[in-house]
Amino acid sequence: MTERLDELASAMRELTQALEHDDQENVVFSTICAEAVRAIPEADLASITAIHDGQAETAASTDPRADEIDRAQYTIGEGPCLRAAATGEVVRISVPEAGEVWPDFVAAAKQFDVGSYLAAPLRADETVTGALNLFGFGDSGFRTLESDVLTVYTTVVGFGLRTAQRYREAQLRADQLDQALRSRGVIEQAKGMLMAIHRIDEDAAMQRLIAESQSTNTKLREVARRFVDTVRKRD
Repeated sequence: MTERLDELASAMRELTQALEHDDQENVVFSTICAEAVRAIPEADLASITAIHDGQAETAASTDPRADEIDRAQYTIGEGPCLRAAATGEVVRISVPEAGEVWPDFVAAAKQFDVGSYLAAPLRADETVTGALNLFGFGDSGFRTLESDVLTVYTTVVGFGLRTAQRYREAQLRADQLDQALRSRGVIEQAKGMLMAIHRIDEDAAMQRLIAESQSTNTKLREVARRFVDTVRKRD
């Protein structure tokens, strides 16, 4: 048990580093899959099912065989990964015992010698849901312990993904605000130059900038920047 907890803790440390330093979704999802296999030694393959606007796709996997088994479920619209995503509950099965419920899934799993399957719901944000799927070559099925470990892991993963998303959104808003302030600054500068050169008031200077923007189909801040640069070059 202690060894299992050590593996889980180590996997979570690696996952945290990926969330902190990688902003590419495919890299993060691939790390999530790889560390899930590391945290749960009974798992031989892993994949992430992402469902957006009702469409399911495999966002990442550790092996093409996992993609094929996922695809069989997407094609028929049912299977353990889709049930986990839809119900928010962990699905733990022995593949040979699932033939009556999901015959197409079982056929695909057996084709690649997968005998055990474990899927836990995973929510990345308010619009994207899915599941983290584990595949085992043994047919005894994952135990309750593996199910509990995966539940803990996906809870941390979901929290990390949502936190990272909120950080990116906050950073985007900060960048947009910075851009807006920079744009406003150069526009104010251009207005001041126009007022001094042509001895006009602030409204008239602004109207000149707007007229130039509309006639040239150029953004206002770009018109202002060009004007400021031109005046500076003359000086």
